[in-house]
Order: sequence, then structure tokens, then C-alpha cells
Amino acid sequence: MMGHVVAQKFPVEIFHFHGLQWGSKQGGPDCSSLKHSTVNVSTSRLTCLIEYCRRSNSYLPWKGANGSERAVMSLQCRGLQRSVCIDGGGFDQDEWRSSEDHKMCIDGKSKERMVSEKLPDSLMSILDGSFVRNGEETNNDILQKFCSNGRLKSALRLIGVMARWNQIPHFPSCINLIRGFLKVDELDKAARILRVMIMSGGIPDNITYNMMVRGLCKRRRMRYAIDLLEDMSLSGCPPDVITYNTIIRCMFDNGMFDQAVGFWRNQLRKGCPPYLITYTILVELVCKHCGTVQAMEVLHDMAIEGCYPDIVTYNSLVNLACKQEKFEEAALVIYNLISHGMEPNVITYNTLIHSLCNHGRWDEVDEILAIMKETCHPPTVVTYNLLLNGLSKYGCLDRAINLFDHMFSENCSPNIVTYNILLDALSKEGMVEEAFRLLKLLRRSSCSPGLITYNTVIDGLARRGAIEKAMGLYNQMSGDGIDPDDITHRCLVWGFCRAGQVEGAVGILKVMSERKHMVGDSGYKMVIHRLCRNGKIELAIQVLEMMVSSRKTPEETAYSTIIRHVADAGMKQEASKLNQKLMEWRVLRESTRLD
Repeated sequence: MMGHVVAQKFPVEIFHFHGLQWGSKQGGPDCSSLKHSTVNVSTSRLTCLIEYCRRSNSYLPWKGANGSERAVMSLQCRGLQRSVCIDGGGFDQDEWRSSEDHKMCIDGKSKERMVSEKLPDSLMSILDGSFVRNGEETNNDILQKFCSNGRLKSALRLIGVMARWNQIPHFPSCINLIRGFLKVDELDKAARILRVMIMSGGIPDNITYNMMVRGLCKRRRMRYAIDLLEDMSLSGCPPDVITYNTIIRCMFDNGMFDQAVGFWRNQLRKGCPPYLITYTILVELVCKHCGTVQAMEVLHDMAIEGCYPDIVTYNSLVNLACKQEKFEEAALVIYNLISHGMEPNVITYNTLIHSLCNHGRWDEVDEILAIMKETCHPPTVVTYNLLLNGLSKYGCLDRAINLFDHMFSENCSPNIVTYNILLDALSKEGMVEEAFRLLKLLRRSSCSPGLITYNTVIDGLARRGAIEKAMGLYNQMSGDGIDPDDITHRCLVWGFCRAGQVEGAVGILKVMSERKHMVGDSGYKMVIHRLCRNGKIELAIQVLEMMVSSRKTPEETAYSTIIRHVADAGMKQEASKLNQKLMEWRVLRESTRLD
């Protein structure tokens, strides 16, 4: 049976959205408080809710600021009207100023007063040095050389001189300097250059402005970041979606939830384009920090400002709720989506199925699939891959195979991901013959097996000791023009050792050495140990030499560990020979103690 949105009747808080009521069990502690009443509500199942909404034809209008209307489902609820994060007419930006901001403001005013005091020309010339004798073109040539050589402080001083003597600095150099100082966290110096550039008639680009905004946000100078955003349009470079996203994210990082929503609302009223990306980020952050109920109210209030959600916005909320394992909140989002005249798409359904599969809720998955087949969004190959992956992880291999066969009857062709999922599951369960049959089916299909496919099956065979079949696939993949990688070879090394064919493992190590493939210390240790145990000390020395030659910097600890491991297994004579070779090769500075 499909899991209930809420298992039983329980008191919940009903928040009122301009005539709409929604149930919620929680609200963020740092978000605006809502007027609410407590009632007993029994919620229906998620799939029943989707089915009911999908078949219903009763709608109410969206009302925007311009009187436009949108169809929404009638919830037939009554309640008080109140906005969550948008109640106030505005917000006091002065309250955001940190002590660092205040110090910056005082220092800035003090410096302005000092500069404004007229110094004697002779003293000014001494302070400005040789630059004052140069013309504008000469100083700009010097400025560009300073920038090319990375002399940021010298370039900053030169720009200051040029500003005092009414010379216009080279604007591309100014932009490079601003970005350079921001990269080394010299925000104040970057701000000084930006101010000179703008006062000289230059227009910074969005990348530079956004770097400045990010630097201010990083230091929690929110007031200055917003002031800079407001000034961008005046300078001829209006803020873009990245500018708004940076400020909104920073506000949420610092717990300024109400201010973030108020900020975006104010920007919309000032004529900012209703960027859906920014809007989606805002609503998702409200949902994450304050809860789904508050996010739904922000959706409603922003529609009044002419900023409407799309299916991507809703899908991001469904995804967030599913990641948090809050399926009742995912149901609330889908209910809101359908009630506003929209329809879940395949991404919405796949998000639900993925999360439900991860929790083994198969009955509910079946009901979602049944709903999909009745809509214009039937299951796709991605849907089936999610199901196969979930079933395989829970060990439901028989059901996964049946679902794979069902795909063909539904005219849904498997892709390479589908085959890889099943091959991995069959190989791990030791169903070698079934894996080989599926691989043959894959080779006859429109898909071609790739490196991941071969590695998956070879690893499964090697783990089961079927090293001959694994080597057969290894040779076959080379014939298909697929080069084995270090993962392929490591699987074979372990497979040969498990099968007691350590000489075969040495052969693979030689191939890896020729191809510069990485071999871990554990691989070398296992092969050397098995060789010593079989009395093949000379071959073990060859493997040890391969290990030394593959390392740029010898690691004494790794070699000492191998020697002690051999000695602890009762092969002290063999360990002594290995130790002697390492001393001869000057890999070890002193002999390893074997007792």
C-alpha cells in the first residue's frame, strides 16, 4: 500500500495564505512567526492526492498586482491573511551593518577628509614621486607593465597618483587589478580602484562587479553589497542573476531569512527581471531553512509581485523534501503544483520514485508507476533504471530481471546504463552464466559494451574465482578496441591471487608497469607474500623491483611493512633477502627488524 502522507490524525498548525490553508508540523525557529490555529487533520495518501487533483476540474484564480488571474484549485478553506517573510513594508539596511562595516565607514570618511585637505604642490610632488612628471599615456604604459609583472601594490599607488592629477587610468588594467586584489582578499584596495575607475568614466563588467559583491558578502558586509548592487545600474552595468543569487545565498547563510525575501520583493518592485533561477533558489532556501509551508506562502506572495513559479521551481522543492525523507512535505508541494493548474512531469515522478526506491517502499513505487502510465508522462528508460538500481541494492534480483523483460513489452529500449546495473547485480550475486547471457544480449543490441561494462563483469568473475572467464573477457575487450585501465588490471591481479595463480598476477603487474598504471601497496604486498609462500623468492624480488621503479619517492614505511608481513608469516629467510635487496638499492637507510 502507498505510504500515508501522515499516518494518523494529529494536531497540526494551519497557516493561512491569503485565504488558503495548509497543514504543517513545523516552522523554522528563525523565520517569521505565523498566526495559526490548531485543528485535527487526517491526510490522505500521496498517490490518492495526486490522482484526485489530476482528475479534478475545480479552480480558483491567481491574482497578481496587475489584476491578472491564473487558475488554481479551490481549497475551500477560510482563514486570516498574512505573509510569512514579506509582512513588513521594507527593511532597515542599517541594521545589517557589522562592526567591521562601521569601522570601514569611519576609516573611509577619515581618509576622505585627509585627502580633501589641500596639500602644497611641492609636497604632493614629493609624495607622488617620478610619476607626477609623466603624462597620462606614459603612466598608463607603466601601469600595464606593473599589471603584467604582478606588481599590484605599485600599480595601486600609480592609479592613486593618476587620480590626484586628473589622469584617466587604463580601464582594462583597472579591471585586472580589481580582480587580482579580490583573489588575494584585499577587498579595500579593490574598492579604491573600482571607485577611481567609475569616477573616471569607466564601466566595470559583470564579472568584476560580482567578484566585488561576493567579496563583500564573504566579509558579511551586506549593506555595502546591496549598495554596490544599487549602484551597478547607474554605472551602466546592471546586476545579473549571479549578483542577486550571491546576495540571497549570503543572507540565508547568515540567518537573514526575512530580509532575503524582502530584498527580492523590493528588487522586483524596482523593475528587476523576475529571474526564475533566482526565484527558485530563494524558494528552495526558504523551504530548507523555514519549512515547506513557508515556501508555499512565498510562492503565493511572489505571484502577487508578478513572479510565478514554473515546474522547475516545484521540482526543486520536491527533490529537497525527498532528500530530507519528508514525503508528506513532497505531497504538499505536488498538491500546490496541481492546484495551480500545472501538472507533474516525468522529472517530478522520477524524483519521487528514486527516493521511494532508496527506502524500499515498493508498493508506493508501483502506485506512482500506475499514475505515470495514465498521464502523458509514461515511465522512461531513466525511470526503469532508477527502479532496477533500487531493486538490485535491496537484493530483489528476480523482480529486477522481470522488470527488465517488461521494458521490452512497453517499447522502452534499455540503454547501456540499464545493462550495467543488471550486470553488476548478477556478477555480485555470483550468477556468472546469467551475466554472460546478458552480455551477449547487449552485444546484439543497439548498445555497445564499454569499459565500465567489461570492468563490472570482470570484477564479478574475479571475485568468484572464475579467472579463466575473466581473462577471456579481458582478451575480448581488447579485440573490441577497448583499452583496459588500471581498474581492469587490479581486478585481475586480485582474481589471480584468489585462484592461487600468483604467476598470472605477476604477468598482469608487468603489463601495468609498462602502461604506467597505478598499483596500490596492498596489491604488491599480496603478490609478494604469495610468491614467498610458494618459495619463489626471485620472482618476489622482481615484483619488489617493479614496486620501487614505479615510485618517484621511495616510502620506507611501505617497504618495511611488506618485509615484516612476510617475516610474521614465518618466512624470515625470504624477508631477509628482500630486506637485503632494498638496502642494496638504497631504498632503506637501515635494516628492518624482523623479530
